[in-house]
Amino acid sequence: MIWKLRSLSVNLSHSGLIMGVLNVTPDSFSDAGRFMDQEAAFGHAVRMVQEGAAILDIGGESSRPGSDPVPLEEELLRVIPVIQRIRARFPEILLSIDTYKAETARQALEAGADIINDISALRADPEMIEVLRHSKAGIILMHMRGTPKTMQIDPHYENVVSEVIAFLRQRRDELVRCGIDRARIAIDPGYGFGKRVRHNIELVQHLGRFAELDQPIVVGISRKSTIAHLLSDPKLPSEQRMWPTVALTSLLREKGAHIFRVHDVRPNLEALRMTEAILSE
Repeated sequence: MIWKLRSLSVNLSHSGLIMGVLNVTPDSFSDAGRFMDQEAAFGHAVRMVQEGAAILDIGGESSRPGSDPVPLEEELLRVIPVIQRIRARFPEILLSIDTYKAETARQALEAGADIINDISALRADPEMIEVLRHSKAGIILMHMRGTPKTMQIDPHYENVVSEVIAFLRQRRDELVRCGIDRARIAIDPGYGFGKRVRHNIELVQHLGRFAELDQPIVVGISRKSTIAHLLSDPKLPSEQRMWPTVALTSLLREKGAHIFRVHDVRPNLEALRMTEAILSE
């Protein structure tokens, strides 16, 4: 399994990657704006690299349920200086921009990003396809029903696994028709984005079916509310969901995931490598 990212190709056949989350926002569900200050954001990036993150995913707009969009100018002010500084300090680290806005993606790539992580799967901004055409960046296509503002208002599926796979196949094929190299495309089932707890459970149980798309699989279930509900404690604080996330990293690697978007790098990396060591024996 090869993922093409600008000037390099990443081999995911034997080793998965940890993607560290860097939210430069005041209202993220997981860190409550702790990294809104650029000095704090950079310090957190340094820690995640030192703990073994292969990718840093930098976002300037919260996508938590019920969140409102952020103006383009504000998003750019939050993320571009952070990307520039991280790239200058760590020329080899992979950087991802978490955005659905084409102009943010374009400027982030100019600042040194390698990947566009678009929660709308390139549906929100018609100019995003042109950004991809004029770059060699990797792209993550995620499934989301509705928008962050509306996605948790009574989501319904006849068969969530089949419907999510069909959506991701359609979006992938559309990009290929538009001239995007298929090897640049990764997919994300979108845990928590327009799904009830039972939908998320089914997507975990049947993640292996996504292998039929033959694309790198990204998973982002770190610290999400599904974990708290499964532990029968819906008010469980975000930071106390770390160890259940680690368990899911191990399980999802066994089921075929390649890239793990997490808030706690070191424990998830250790679980990932231990799982791979067992699977390779």
